[in-house]
Amino acid sequence: MGVPGVPAADRALARPRHRLPAALAALVVLLAVGAAVLVDLRTPAPRPADAPAGEFSAGRAYRTVETIAAEPHVAGSAANDQVREHLVGVLRGLGLETEVQDTVADEAGQLSGAAAGATLARVRNVVARLPGTAPTGRVFLVAHYDSVQSGPGGNDDGAGTSTILEVARALTAGPRPRNDIVFVLTDAEEACLCGASAFASEHPLAADGGVVLNLEARGSTGPVIMFETSRDNAKLVDVFGRAAPHPVGTSFAVEIYRALPNDTDFTAFLDEDFVGLNSAYIDGGAIYHTPLDTPASMDRGSLQQHGDNALGLAREFGRTDLTALRAGHDATYFPVPGGLVRYPGWLIWPLAGLAVAAVLGLAWLARRRGRATAGRLAAGFGLALVPVVAAPLAAQLLWAGITALRPGYAELLDPYRPVWYRLAVVASAAAILFAWYALTRRWVGPAALAVGGLGWLALIGVALAATVPGGAYLATLPALAGAVAGLVALATRVDGPWPVVAVTLAGAVAVVILLPTVVLLFPALGMGMGGVAALFAVLLGLAALPVVDLLHPAAGGQRGLVAARARRRGALPAVAAGLAVVVLAGVGLRVDRFDAAHPVPTHLMYALDAGTGQARWLSHEEDPQPWTDGYVDEVGTVEDFPGLGDAELRAGPAPAANLPAPKLEVLADVTAGTERTLRLRLVPQRSVRLASLHVETAGPGDVEVTGATVAGRQIQVARQQQDGRWWGVVFHAPPAEGIEVTLNLRSRGGQVRLRAMDASDGLDALPGFRPRPADVGVVGSHSSEMLAVARTYPL
Repeated sequence: MGVPGVPAADRALARPRHRLPAALAALVVLLAVGAAVLVDLRTPAPRPADAPAGEFSAGRAYRTVETIAAEPHVAGSAANDQVREHLVGVLRGLGLETEVQDTVADEAGQLSGAAAGATLARVRNVVARLPGTAPTGRVFLVAHYDSVQSGPGGNDDGAGTSTILEVARALTAGPRPRNDIVFVLTDAEEACLCGASAFASEHPLAADGGVVLNLEARGSTGPVIMFETSRDNAKLVDVFGRAAPHPVGTSFAVEIYRALPNDTDFTAFLDEDFVGLNSAYIDGGAIYHTPLDTPASMDRGSLQQHGDNALGLAREFGRTDLTALRAGHDATYFPVPGGLVRYPGWLIWPLAGLAVAAVLGLAWLARRRGRATAGRLAAGFGLALVPVVAAPLAAQLLWAGITALRPGYAELLDPYRPVWYRLAVVASAAAILFAWYALTRRWVGPAALAVGGLGWLALIGVALAATVPGGAYLATLPALAGAVAGLVALATRVDGPWPVVAVTLAGAVAVVILLPTVVLLFPALGMGMGGVAALFAVLLGLAALPVVDLLHPAAGGQRGLVAARARRRGALPAVAAGLAVVVLAGVGLRVDRFDAAHPVPTHLMYALDAGTGQARWLSHEEDPQPWTDGYVDEVGTVEDFPGLGDAELRAGPAPAANLPAPKLEVLADVTAGTERTLRLRLVPQRSVRLASLHVETAGPGDVEVTGATVAGRQIQVARQQQDGRWWGVVFHAPPAEGIEVTLNLRSRGGQVRLRAMDASDGLDALPGFRPRPADVGVVGSHSSEMLAVARTYPL
């Protein structure tokens, strides 16, 4: 397999005469660049409450968090009423035109649990306006002030709500902006995005559209990431890069989020053709939607970054001509130390093609200069796929082993203290890369492996350009930088300094581009998908293979004892990384234990059929924790509780509580041939969070729902209604006087069966309920601690 006329020791892109100093220098440079990247991703220091009036102060904003997140305040609750009154008082105290939009609205996005029906809510949005001096449009700062039923919402979305109040204060303390600034604090986001839907589709201030800045949180800490934009975002991203003091965001995140079935209030505005940006901090996901989402859990540095960015963007959009913000194309962008790199989307394919051409050119020149044969280049390309596949697989297997030892992790978005596990995943990717390289380097040669790794990066760049255009830069730019560095190395003396300088700079490019992606993917996807972060970690390693090669003795030329020593030295990085995996995972298991401050999450709810007197405990846990296992003992469904969805649950018998079902009053019943119109009133008989009414469409009579009106709103009947057993309506925050529903039905005769249900929160007063021990907590779910009561009404 030798290359004619070329010593085996010269089959590398860089072969410095003083190998160890060169390796140390290259590593120091890459570590310094990596440190700069990580420092740039850190949150700013929170400003105190006595900061200048024109600045955002996390200290001042935190006082609002403490006020509004003192307890859970789900839409429609008395606690939410108190929060709303506080918000209105603060905004009016700033001299802003403030109103409460009180209406019924239907859902935005895909959050409905209404079984092929509809979801609605009574919402009360708080809306305030700072008039502009010469408006070209309106800028909307949006956050939701309601919380989930299972937690006080200190971060989600106390962070966004308090940020908006502090930004409003800072803006009113200075000169008036050119454009109108509208502050929108929405209701019922957690239930159905109904508040945002009501504002975006019905409020007069939203009639002409505008720019939306939506502020969210899905955790308790970490950098604020601008993770979603409207289409054709190039001009918006340019403003973000210029005006946000701490711009963290990637076009890759935007592409991924567009493909996921996730929604925020921003979705409702996109549905009405607004433009804008959606931002959130997302680390610390273990507390998301749980009782632990308290003000005390909040990282005030994250709050400061939210506020700095929101205030900077509000001021910039406040003075910008808002009539020309649609660019006609998306931008590619990503963070670098000190700012945000951005370039137009039309460059994606030219850069991808250039990267492929550069790698092919490097392969040709490597063969011409005698660094590799065609056979070695082909072998290098084929073998480079091994770590690309093995690293993500190893990461998933590692996490499977950890969750087998700590099954409570299965119900968490992320562990409470995930850093050690994240480092273990990165170490496992490094161990696989180093072991693969040590085993193949002497046979194939460093140059062939380096070209093979760059070849896969270039091909992945092409694949991303075709499927996820905003993410193509992740592979295209490192491939292009690596190929150019290789060409420089081959054009200069192999034992001179310039090859080392060139490959080190290419490695630095890969670190700047790929390290933030690895860091941000962990909280974004959770440890359950740590393999994705491992994939990008190994791509970073492939891009930096010529630097990795400097850690090894010169390739080839050794025999006997010298060769054995060289092999042992080459194996050291892999052995060290492998040991690091074991140590880091072990430390993670030791440090991240469940206790009273970090309880194991459990899910439990109670369902009572008031007609039959039968009750059940229900749980979403696939492998119930010991506490939950005391309530559920078999797999079941909730087909007779359609408002809870159609998922398969764990179930167990429960004592029947003395609780009334919602009352169904027939106000009118008119039949004409096969058409029947029912006008009904659904009246909860207790204080509840939601009420639902479902029509059994499959069975005797085969009823078809042809039309429906709920609380005066006409509903678009789902075409798929006949695919299931029920068609229904779920109504959040129902008024005490009940909800009027008109149903237009078509049937072949027989009874019409209606299933009425309502749901409240809290299981403590139920017979047979045993309070959770201190180290057992509540999982972040919209149905945790739900108490549902249903009854069938045949008509």
